[in-house]
Amino acid sequence: MEVAPLDQKLETIFWEYIGRDIPHHYFFAYDWRYEKGSTRIFLALKGGRVDGAMLIYGENIVQLRGSSEAAKALLERLELDKATFTCEEQHKPHVLEKYKSEWIREIILMLLRRGEEKIHVSHPVVSLNEIDAERIAAILREVKPEHWGEITGRQVIEGMSRGTFWKGIRVGGEIVSVASSRITEWLGLIGIVATLEPHRNRGYATSVVSEMVKEILEKKENVILHVLGDNSPAIRVYGKIGFKPYRKYVYIKGERKQILEGATD
Repeated sequence: MEVAPLDQKLETIFWEYIGRDIPHHYFFAYDWRYEKGSTRIFLALKGGRVDGAMLIYGENIVQLRGSSEAAKALLERLELDKATFTCEEQHKPHVLEKYKSEWIREIILMLLRRGEEKIHVSHPVVSLNEIDAERIAAILREVKPEHWGEITGRQVIEGMSRGTFWKGIRVGGEIVSVASSRITEWLGLIGIVATLEPHRNRGYATSVVSEMVKEILEKKENVILHVLGDNSPAIRVYGKIGFKPYRKYVYIKGERKQILEGATD
């Protein structure tokens, strides 16, 4: 098994490999096309074909795809002290062989195909812009501080400048529910969905996501989103709109054992 960094010579077989299942390889496609300055990709090659791939984004996020053998070979090239992994179940033993983790979750990739949507818009949904960025950031920090506790309005604006769209619902003039989306040449992605706790169970998230799905499907045939496997309320909302589970991943936050062992010497 040969491991090689993705370069211009390997691009043809790389795009052929991920093009067979773009939803499964969405971040490989998107980050290599639009975030190349922050992205490194390694390919596991076997008999002249791609058997697996590893994406490293921002020196702390790792995506693994491919065979178990490929994942093991790719991980041998990984020297990050700390990383957050999204990998397939078969890759989990190889990740945990090298990285210690006390935080392991399941992520479900859900897919909605055009013609299968069930739009439920029962509340007025508005488009949001830079003026709303600070409020969006405040909602995200409050709803899920473990993920978005550091997010700022400036970062929301930067995302908007790179093609992220936001929609929301206002109650008494104040935004209480938001969602983000992005449309690429391949498909649409629903990114963040967040509703303040006092305003949940009123159909706000269903309305916002439905409105986004409706607009995306006017341009693309498929929409995807990712949700934690233990987030049953969100999974029910997405299922109501027409999303179906497509793939399951293991989400691991880990620290390299070699570093930990060195710290205790």
